[in-house]
Amino acid sequence: MIDSLLVVAESANEATVVNEFEQTLLRIFIVVIMFGLGAGLTPKDFGLALKRPWGLIIGWVTQFGIMPFVAYVLVVTVLFGFSPREDVALIALGALIMGSVPAGTTSNLFTYFSKGNLALSLTMTVNSTLWAFVMTPAVLWLYANLLQLDDSVTIEFGELAVVILGLIVPVGLGMVVRRLSANAGAILELVGGVFGVLFIPFLIAIWVPRNWQLLLSTQWNTYVVAIGLGLVGIFTAYFIAKLIRLHPMNARTVGLETGIQNGPLAIA
Repeated sequence: MIDSLLVVAESANEATVVNEFEQTLLRIFIVVIMFGLGAGLTPKDFGLALKRPWGLIIGWVTQFGIMPFVAYVLVVTVLFGFSPREDVALIALGALIMGSVPAGTTSNLFTYFSKGNLALSLTMTVNSTLWAFVMTPAVLWLYANLLQLDDSVTIEFGELAVVILGLIVPVGLGMVVRRLSANAGAILELVGGVFGVLFIPFLIAIWVPRNWQLLLSTQWNTYVVAIGLGLVGIFTAYFIAKLIRLHPMNARTVGLETGIQNGPLAIA
């Protein structure tokens, strides 16, 4: 939800709300967290996630089918329904971008702390990021044209590659550490967990003080769209997964993976 607010705020103001130094710090946080998450996994965990691919399939459908549609509906009903179209066009585009990008690494963190299926979560993140090379431009073009918005937004394919490497490499190294030393793996997992607990407060601490005037001047319907996009995505995907009779742990994972998007990629 914080990621969504960052994206729509940046879209509305055509300004950078997170500077390069802060983005570098965020990347360091994420790498350490991914190391820790990897230290709690084994290859067998991923084997089970791939052996029963229903979570991946449902996640793909909700990621690139449900989320962009939810963004579209929120834009039409909440943004265009209560504000002049020309005043919120950039916010609408930001919401569509946020709804079209793949899952983010924050979803892995939330899955870990909610006792979800972490291996499935990581696999879904990689899967959706790979598909994003094709699906993100496609769904963004579709809904931007339906709303008659600027569809010339370019997708940073280099950023997608960085996301994939930034996920696979530290997780893989964390698994290697666990394989070599269970004690070192446990310590690394603990360190990653501590960084994970500090991650959201860190985001708030670096962003809110500098942008409090922006928060006060932002229209109420922008908040509804930014927060609603994530919440509706999470609960819709969760209930779809439950209808398909996925294990509660996997259904929870699918919901979090769907609703928590890759905010840094959307901002880029």
